[in-house]
Amino acid sequence: MKIVVLAGGTSAERDVSLSTGTMIYKALKNRGHKTVLLDVYLGYEGDISNIFELDKDWTTNIGAIKETYPDLQQIKALRKGDADKFFGPKVISICSQADIVFLALHGENGEDGKIQATFDLLNIRYTGTDYASSALAMDKALSKEIFAYYNIPTPRGIRVKKGEAYAWEDYPCVVKVSNGGSSVGVSIANSKADMDQALSNAFAYGNEVIIEQYIKGREFSVGVIDGVALPIIEIEPLAGFYDYKNKYQAGNAIETCPANLREDITLKMQNIAVEVFHALRLQTYARMDFLLDKDNQIYCLEANTLPGMTPTSLLPQEAQVVGIDFETLCEKIIEISLNKYKN
Repeated sequence: MKIVVLAGGTSAERDVSLSTGTMIYKALKNRGHKTVLLDVYLGYEGDISNIFELDKDWTTNIGAIKETYPDLQQIKALRKGDADKFFGPKVISICSQADIVFLALHGENGEDGKIQATFDLLNIRYTGTDYASSALAMDKALSKEIFAYYNIPTPRGIRVKKGEAYAWEDYPCVVKVSNGGSSVGVSIANSKADMDQALSNAFAYGNEVIIEQYIKGREFSVGVIDGVALPIIEIEPLAGFYDYKNKYQAGNAIETCPANLREDITLKMQNIAVEVFHALRLQTYARMDFLLDKDNQIYCLEANTLPGMTPTSLLPQEAQVVGIDFETLCEKIIEISLNKYKN
């Protein structure tokens, strides 16, 4: 099969995406697929007439995930041509030649439905859920409204736009950008005095933020593939909370799968994950994040429609527990995704 693994982009999660893309690319190459790893923003300058036949190492110059977010201005300086356009040179043409595009993008423009809608218009097949469900899941404020409608437990919160007055007196609280992932721009404000800095951090990554009730408790994640929940994984950061650094720097968190939970709590959390999957009208696969407080109350934080597939990512660890190795997981995602196009 001819497959483009599409990664990179211009979001704060660019490095994570490149790491995800590299892992997927290597897995699919090992399975014998004709695979191209392509940076959606930088594109490709060479001849593409036989691009899937090239004997080329597409992982050259892709480094490890750094502790800080990528310098996007530096990335844009590498672009030949119009730096303000999202798709790099020949990206659409190369993707049009593929049997399917494996989306390894994270964050803005990759996970929010825009690229999915573009590909739908161009009849380019891709992995994961569609444009509408991508947008619903990416917008945490909209997700919260849907959770409330379906009685899915989630921390209380409000939406605040840049420059808008707001009323919030419950501290500590969590402040995060409404359309973001990988804990980019997330802060915990312990008092009203902390709020200005917390809001500034979040507004650096978007014009709308969520102020949310702080839930002290254990952190969990539950993957769902084709409507079926995987084993639960527990995440215990060695310091602080599960922020960008702790997520992607090996050794910064203890991850236990299956999580050490009572059977009734395990089943309830898995059932809620599946409820979220259906409530947001997700397809193929996703990963839901949860908190469990001292009273064993479960809170769903969000759904990730293109969960990470890096060396430290959670979904592959969960799949491994039920006997699905990384290469098989990638094949399974492609197989389920292709079913979307059979109707």
